[in-house]
Amino acid sequence: KIMAEKKKQETSGEGLYGVVAGDSAISTVGIGRGLNYRGYAIQDLAESATFEEVAHLLIKGTLPSESELKALRAQLSELRDLPSELKGVLESIPKTSHPMDVMRTISSYMGLIEPETKTNDHYQISFRLIAMFGPALIYWYHFAHSGIRIETRTKPEDSVALNFMKLLLLKDDIDPLVVKTVDVSLILYAEHDFNASTFAARVIVSTRSDFYSAITGAIGALRGPLHGGANEAAMYFLEPLKDTNHAEKVLKEHFSKKQLIMGFGHRIYKKEDPRSVIIQQFSRKLSEKSFGKPNLYKVSEYVERRMLEEKKMYPNLDFYSASAYHQCGIPTELFTPIFVISRTTGWGAHIIEQRGSTKLIRPSSNYIGPNNLPFVQMKDRVNALKPKL
Repeated sequence: KIMAEKKKQETSGEGLYGVVAGDSAISTVGIGRGLNYRGYAIQDLAESATFEEVAHLLIKGTLPSESELKALRAQLSELRDLPSELKGVLESIPKTSHPMDVMRTISSYMGLIEPETKTNDHYQISFRLIAMFGPALIYWYHFAHSGIRIETRTKPEDSVALNFMKLLLLKDDIDPLVVKTVDVSLILYAEHDFNASTFAARVIVSTRSDFYSAITGAIGALRGPLHGGANEAAMYFLEPLKDTNHAEKVLKEHFSKKQLIMGFGHRIYKKEDPRSVIIQQFSRKLSEKSFGKPNLYKVSEYVERRMLEEKKMYPNLDFYSASAYHQCGIPTELFTPIFVISRTTGWGAHIIEQRGSTKLIRPSSNYIGPNNLPFVQMKDRVNALKPKL
């Protein structure tokens, strides 16, 4: 009995915590310098690579050569065009819709009009979605809020980050630090092992379902506030805080009521999230610009310090992403959809990898319900045992 209980603890962690659910060559979390994509440290990628290079690394398996990167950029530029049928769908979605629901709809509808085939394979679809998720989202956003129909293709040499910011702000002159911040954030959010949305995608594709179904399911998982959405929640918490004194008052109220403050703690990282350190530097640099918000950054630093003192909790990537995105001029409700644009690289890589396995992902549960109940006839069911749902 003791051995059976020990075995149960080893293999059935709540929420699958600590359970190794498969092999992967895509990333490691909590090993080495904290996070690695196909063997490369996230610190080196954030400092020296572009998001396009990281997308090639994750999906194709290698850092691109100069010619491969040039070809990928040209491909992404071509793939930014939106089908007229999709534009019609986007124009029918009300502005009150959650942007993550818009992203889910984009993915699902693209599966109808550009289905997966032998020629339109998982590599092609990966880059198609990476290229057009941002333009499609911003097309809906401007039409829903202002009635404007935007042209989604900008200059051929524009990166995913620059294209997104040009479309969002409706101007060509974007501060280089803003572009770099968004580009680095896309790298940081791109991949994170068997997280909830990635695992959902792998489960779906393990049934031999199509690429779009896996991406749509992953978006649904990311929509939940315990996975995606923490950067939005962090911004909604930070935005009303006038100064550090006000922050202290609000924090004390949260501490006394044991209320959760989003953007802190991580399932894997027990101390510092290596991605948080990187994005914090960009939030600080933005706060020093003429358009920056130094008070927002100062308050963010104060909240970080108090959370460490009071709760022994470190910020994760979402916390300083909030103030960084806000200073870039990105509306809070679009924070998590940017996560989708980025994480499509990781999702795509995992879908492709999972397809190399012939096994259906089908775990078992530890049954905790009643046993050996006698069947109750209809006339006697008034006081029948009701299961807990």
